[in-house]
Amino acid sequence: MSESDNNKLTPTIINDMRVPTPSTASRTYKDAINALNTLQSNFASIEAIKKLGPDVNKNEMSIREVYEYTRRLGYQPKDFNRMNLIHVTGTKGKGSTCAFAESILSQYRSTNSGPINKIGLFTSPHLKTVRERIRIDGSPINELKFTKYFFEVWDKLSTTESSATEFPTLQPSNVVKPMYFKYLTILSFHVFMSEGVDTAIYEVGVGGQYDSTNIIDAPTVVGISSLGIDHTFMLGNTIDSITWNKTGIFKKGCPAVVSDQLEYPESLDVIKERATELGVSRLEIVDTNYLPPNVKLGLAGDFQRSNAALAIKLATIHLQKLGVPSNELPDFDNSNTLPDKFLKGLSDTQWSGRCQLIEKEGINWYIDGAHTLESINVASSWFKYTVNTKHQPNKGLKILLFNQQNRENANDLLRKLYGNVSSSEFKFDHVIFTTNITWSDGNYNSDLVSLNSSKEQVDKLIIQKELAEVWSKLDQKNGYNSRKHIFHDIETSVNFIKSLTHDSPVIDVFVCGSLHLVGGFLVVLDNERD
Repeated sequence: MSESDNNKLTPTIINDMRVPTPSTASRTYKDAINALNTLQSNFASIEAIKKLGPDVNKNEMSIREVYEYTRRLGYQPKDFNRMNLIHVTGTKGKGSTCAFAESILSQYRSTNSGPINKIGLFTSPHLKTVRERIRIDGSPINELKFTKYFFEVWDKLSTTESSATEFPTLQPSNVVKPMYFKYLTILSFHVFMSEGVDTAIYEVGVGGQYDSTNIIDAPTVVGISSLGIDHTFMLGNTIDSITWNKTGIFKKGCPAVVSDQLEYPESLDVIKERATELGVSRLEIVDTNYLPPNVKLGLAGDFQRSNAALAIKLATIHLQKLGVPSNELPDFDNSNTLPDKFLKGLSDTQWSGRCQLIEKEGINWYIDGAHTLESINVASSWFKYTVNTKHQPNKGLKILLFNQQNRENANDLLRKLYGNVSSSEFKFDHVIFTTNITWSDGNYNSDLVSLNSSKEQVDKLIIQKELAEVWSKLDQKNGYNSRKHIFHDIETSVNFIKSLTHDSPVIDVFVCGSLHLVGGFLVVLDNERD
C-alpha cells in the first residue's frame, strides 16, 4: 500500500451509518471531534425515543452496554474505586455543586500538604469545547491528550467484540461505538485512570438509575441537588418518578447527602424510602445553615448558597474518608465557621455560563444557561436584581437574547422569564430570538455541532417564530411593546446588539434559555473560530 493510500479514510459502521475514520498516521484533534460527532443521535431518533416514553428494559440494556464497553477496554467497575469518586445528580445546580466541591478539594492537594494528588471532574454539557467535560486539576485536558486517549478508546473498541447473544444491540460489535454521552463517559474513566487521578467528581448526565455514569459501585459519597420536573420523556412526568430515578445513584454502605427540597418537599419521602431500600450508610438533608452567613462565593446568585452548602458536606465526608483530621474540617455541631481552605475554595470557584457577568465594549452581558422552569426562575431573578443594583432600572437599554431549540416546554420557559422580569418599571427594549448556529455563514464550531435538533425547524426558524409570537401576546396583554427580532445565528444577533451602543450609554443583555446558546455566544464574543 502506498503512503497516499495509507492516509486515506476507511469507512466504519457507526449506528448503521458509514463514516470515515482517519488512519493512525494522521490523526488530529479535529479528526477526534469529527469522529465523536458521528456518535450523536439525530433528531428523528430522539423523537422516536420520546414517543416510547420511559422504558425500563431499554434503559437497563443501555447501562449494561456501559459495563460491557469498559470491560472491553480492560476495566472492571471496582478498578475505578481507586479514584475515590464523588457522584452528584439533581435537576438544578448539580454542575455548580460539583464546581464548588472541586474548588474546595483543590485546597487539599499534595502541593498544600493534603492527601490528593490529582482531581478529575466530569461534567456536561460543554460550552465552548468538549474538552471542558473532562478536567484535571481545574483545567480541561489539552487537545493532544484528548486526541491520544480518544483514539485509544476508539481503537480498542474497534478491535474487541461482544457476545451477539448477550449484546445484540452492539452488533457488529467491533465497529459499533457508544453514543455521544456514553462514549465521553467511558473516555473520562480511561483518561482519569491513565492520568493517575485519585479524587474524581462525576456529574450525572440525565437521571441517575440508568445514567452512563452509574457504573460507579463504591463512591466515597453521593449527592443530590435541587429536584424538579425535567427530561420527562426519559424519567417520567411526576416528581416521584424523577426522584426515584435520581436516587438510583445511592449505593449500599455509602453516605448520601441531599439538598433540602424546598420546591418539591414531597420528594423527600421518596428519597428516604430509596435510601433505606438501597442501603446507604447514612442520609443527610442539607440546608443553607451549613453555610455561614456572609461567606463569599465565587458564583453569583443567592440560590448558589444551597449548592455551596451541599458541596461543603460532600467535600467534608470525602476528606474524612481520605484521612484528613477532624480539626482541619468543618465542625457542623459546634461551630458556625469554616476552615480557611473551605472559604478559599468557595470564593475561588468558577463556572462559566451560570449567572456570569461579562462587561465588554460598553455592554453588560448577563449569561446563564437556564433551561428548566426552576433555573429560569432563579436566573431571571438574578438578572433583574443585579441590574437594579448596578443602576436605575430605567437607565439604558435592556435586551433579551433567547433560544431553546429542543425543549417541549420552551414556551413555558419564556412565559416564566417574562413574568419574573417584565413590569412597568423594568421592561426589555429589544427581544432577540436566535438559533444555536454559531456563525453568520451558517457554520458551527466543530465542538458545537449538534444533530439533536430538527434541521428543518432550524432552517425555517420555526421555534424562533413561535417564541416571538408568545412574547407578542404577553406584551399585548400587559400593554408593553418590546421590539422583537428573529435572527438566523448567534453572530448576527451579537453584532446587532453591539450596533445599539450608538443609541445608549448603558446596555444590559440577558443571554439565557440554553447552555448550547450560551456556549455559542461565548465563542462568538471571543471570536474563537475553528
